[in-house]
Amino acid sequence: MVKIAVTGDDAVAQAAKAVNPDVVAAYPITPQTIIVERFADFVADGEVDTEFVTVESEHSAMSACVGASSAGARVFTSSASAGIMLMYEIVFIAASSRTPIVMAIANRAISGPINIHGEETDQMLFRDSGWISLFAEDNQEAHDHTILAFKIGEHPDVLLPVAVGLDGFILSHAIEGIEPVSRQEALDFLGGERVAKLKLDTTKPLSIGLLHLPDYYMEARAQVRDAQERSRKVILEVFSEWEKRFGRKYNPVESYMMEDAEYAFLTMGSSAGNARTAIDELRTKGEKVGLIKIRVYRPFFGEHVVNLCKNLKGLITIERSHSFGGPGGILSQDIKSALYGTGVSPLMAEYTIGLGGRDTLIRDYHIMYNRAKEAFNTGKNLPIYWWGLRE
Repeated sequence: MVKIAVTGDDAVAQAAKAVNPDVVAAYPITPQTIIVERFADFVADGEVDTEFVTVESEHSAMSACVGASSAGARVFTSSASAGIMLMYEIVFIAASSRTPIVMAIANRAISGPINIHGEETDQMLFRDSGWISLFAEDNQEAHDHTILAFKIGEHPDVLLPVAVGLDGFILSHAIEGIEPVSRQEALDFLGGERVAKLKLDTTKPLSIGLLHLPDYYMEARAQVRDAQERSRKVILEVFSEWEKRFGRKYNPVESYMMEDAEYAFLTMGSSAGNARTAIDELRTKGEKVGLIKIRVYRPFFGEHVVNLCKNLKGLITIERSHSFGGPGGILSQDIKSALYGTGVSPLMAEYTIGLGGRDTLIRDYHIMYNRAKEAFNTGKNLPIYWWGLRE
């Protein structure tokens, strides 16, 4: 397959083009705008059959997506940061209405103060909405995840929206080589056009998005809970089929150099790339260190994390978000919850990095590792530390 050089945003737009969705409703916001602009070019040039809805806000964009998906359409959108905050109400409605919308998120800091650069807080903040949530390490993953998301979300056992995160500017505007999936390959993988199990149909009347008072609300939310649980099996099956068709292997939680590791970095998104390089360099110095990478954040495959941590002396979590006033970072809290009660309890060092797009270089990973290991050697955890902060 021939590679092409594209930005992460363009890689996502190319994936959406291959899927040829029925409806795209989106509103531009940096660093996501290129996705919308590029797809608008495809519409204008007749390269897709998509109804492109130009709306006045992100709230309207997600509302239009919910309406289109409820009518049985295959729907795509994209957003970031404050745009997601504006559509926040409808994000929850999308999940409760069981609409398998796919939304690419060029992850960006949330105001304030205002900032247009990368961090993952925007996607982490709707972790409890019912959306399935994926994070990409590079542009190829951003491309592939976009197509995978349709297959996962539209599965009749799931019927949930799916978010595909790619770190703002680090991926969204960086040019990398990808192997694009063609229209025919994408539609063959998806099984053709969407066959909606739940949709508005004048010949078979039903209601979607009704008022649920105390007598039914919990049952409706329980259906989303159950769909998230069923999605675990579907995700594994879809990843397996992708590997057979395209040769690229994906797992919800992935590992690197973990066979003999005594210590490990744990992260997700583009941070995994620098961690991987730092691990290679640390290995040349005799350090037994590996990587645990979270690809699927919701549903959370905690048991996979536990299995990878069984032989570790220390675990170093690195994340591009923070829970203010909480007992640690957003991701690290999930990790600690997964480990609790399993008998697997490595010492932990927690780092918050890269907020607002601040660079964290490979040499920083070396220093973070050495600092963590020094604490581990004295039998201590290393409480959450904001790396690179000017004190």
